[in-house]
Amino acid sequence: MGAAAAAPGTAQSSSRIPPDPGLSLGDGGCFRLKSRWELVRGLLVFWLCSSPRLVQSLLSASRWVLGRRLWGSLLRLTLYGQFVAGETTQEIEATLQRLRVLGVRPLLAVPIEEDVGPLLALPPREGWYEGNTRSILACLDLSARGGRNPMMQLKVTALMGAQLCVSIGAVGPRLRGEPRDENQHLWESLRRLNSVAERAVERGVRVLVDAEYTYVNPALSLVTLAMMVAWNRERPWVWNTYQAYLKDSFERLPYDAALAESLGVCFGVKLVRGAYLDKEKILARNGGYPVPVHPNWEATNESYQRCLDFALGKAAESGGRFELIVATHNEESVTHAVERMAQLGIVRDSGPVSFGQLLGMCDQVSLALGQAGYSIYKSIPYGPVEDVIPYLVRRAQENRSVLQGIRKERDLLRQELRRRLLRRP
Repeated sequence: MGAAAAAPGTAQSSSRIPPDPGLSLGDGGCFRLKSRWELVRGLLVFWLCSSPRLVQSLLSASRWVLGRRLWGSLLRLTLYGQFVAGETTQEIEATLQRLRVLGVRPLLAVPIEEDVGPLLALPPREGWYEGNTRSILACLDLSARGGRNPMMQLKVTALMGAQLCVSIGAVGPRLRGEPRDENQHLWESLRRLNSVAERAVERGVRVLVDAEYTYVNPALSLVTLAMMVAWNRERPWVWNTYQAYLKDSFERLPYDAALAESLGVCFGVKLVRGAYLDKEKILARNGGYPVPVHPNWEATNESYQRCLDFALGKAAESGGRFELIVATHNEESVTHAVERMAQLGIVRDSGPVSFGQLLGMCDQVSLALGQAGYSIYKSIPYGPVEDVIPYLVRRAQENRSVLQGIRKERDLLRQELRRRLLRRP
């Protein structure tokens, strides 16, 4: 394909898109778009997240003290209200509308996943997975109404047993029970996954398959690649996630991209640093195997940068067959991606590169990108309070792991609230 016919977002030698001189990710000016209650709630939640004991008390002990109803109301005013879109369709739609006004697109997620444990010694709970399938298909339909280039997140272990994933990856014990049971569950799981991919293509929604723990990731990657081969012939409808905190991430990303290209399928990449750092270290120590994650923050940042530069280069030259979402709360990574996009000639809002952050976090970056016209998504979980507790626990842990950035966001929130109270211009 010649340069004149290059798809939007590809690099062209005849023109370069200059970086936006007005883009400022760190001054907090976009917080003027928030309501006073959103500022107050953000300050309260970030204070809570600085203390694991406070979060644990709020998520568990307070339920027995306050009762289910008052406990749920308290969570809705704090952690749930900050990080979750809501439970009903009306609540979710209201959240999506607020984001659209701010130039931010939704990346909806049903926060259901499964981990290995004593319960999984029993036969697979097919009814549970079937119920999750219905929820995920409903999420797809809701995502399809989210505007241009809709996306959603998918946890494979909501549809396929975590223990089966371990068996597929050949890194742990097989399912306890008859092989026939395991084979039957595999076929039922593949049927469920295929139904999700089919609906996604039908509704025009990209499905971003989340990475999870390292002991299930080999199976997740295998399943995702199979879905890509089946459905990504014309466009990248199914994406895989790469966790840059893993030591082998930069080896796997180019390998998988080359494999997809050799198979003639489009490739989608969600690039993250990773959210299971502490548990991965504990698992490695208890299991007696090498720690799979980088030893420090600096090494993780270097890995993310290498993966990011590779993916941006592929996105620029692929003619729309390689797409990327830069999923990070790190301002340096976002600034670097913006600069490289300009150098490579990747357009902001309709090209192969998007940005993503979690709902309720890093808003100074998300809102600035949205107001500047970049393609920016917020990862938006929804569902009943009890169902999203594990998600909220991880958000609290993640806030502590990126404490420096959270302190900055907290300070910007405080600064904007003070300005309003003093009625400064």
